[in-house]
Amino acid sequence: MATWLTTAAIRMAASLGYSSMMPWSQLFGNTFTGNGARARQLALTYDDGPTEVDTLNLLEVLDRHEAKATFFMLGRNVKARPEIAQAVAAAGHAIGNHTYNHPNLVFCSPSRIREELDQCERVLTDTVGEHSPLFRPPFGARRPDVIQLVREAGLIPVMWTVTAFDWSAKSSAEIEDHVHRHVKGGEIILMHDGDFAGLADRSLTVAATGHLIRRYQDRGFSFVSIPEMMASQAQDQLDRQLRRREYGSESG
Repeated sequence: MATWLTTAAIRMAASLGYSSMMPWSQLFGNTFTGNGARARQLALTYDDGPTEVDTLNLLEVLDRHEAKATFFMLGRNVKARPEIAQAVAAAGHAIGNHTYNHPNLVFCSPSRIREELDQCERVLTDTVGEHSPLFRPPFGARRPDVIQLVREAGLIPVMWTVTAFDWSAKSSAEIEDHVHRHVKGGEIILMHDGDFAGLADRSLTVAATGHLIRRYQDRGFSFVSIPEMMASQAQDQLDRQLRRREYGSESG
C-alpha cells in the first residue's frame, strides 16, 4: 500500500511539473494558445526584448512584408531602451508584459509575482502609453495561483503552440525547420528578440523571420498580432453561434 501511494505521488508530482511548463496545458488555468479555426492565420511572437540591433532589424523585416507581430517585453530592457519599445509601438505591433526581471514564477511568492507584473506594466505605460493587456510567463512556467494573479492584475495570459528553439539554433534554416514541422494554421509561434540581459545575438531569428513570412505568405497565410487573432477567434465563435441558431430555426 505504501509503495503504491509513493508511486502515485511521484506520478502526480511529475504530471504537475510537466503541466507547469507545457505551453498548451490548461491544467493551471486558461491561457490563449491560438486560433485553430483560422487555418490561414499565424501569429509571430518575440520574447525578452527590446534590443538595440535585433528588434530594429525585425521591425524592418516585418514592415517590408506588411506583417504584424507581438512583442512580450521585459520591463528592465524597456527601461534601458525606451526608444526601441516606442519604435515597436509606432510600427503598430502589439506589446505585452513579460515581467520586469524574467524570474521563474513557479518559485516566486505571490507578492514577488505582483511586483514583477506591476513594475513591467508601469514601465510599459510610461514608455509607450496604452498597450495590450497581454502577458506571457518567463519560460512558460506557471502554477495555479500564477494565472489567478495575472488575471487579477487585468492581464490575459498568452502561451504558444509552436516553439522555434531559436535560442539554441545554429542556423536560420534550423529555426525555420522547427517551425515548419508544426504549422498547420492558427498557431502562435515563439521566438526571441533578446534574452534576460538583452545582450544575445538574435540575427538568426531575424533571418528566419523573413524566410518564414515569405514561405507562408506565398501559401496564402497572413501574419497577425495576438489581439488580431483573438478578435478573429471571437468573430468565429459568434459566427458559429449564429449559424447554429439559424439551423435550429430552420429545423423547428
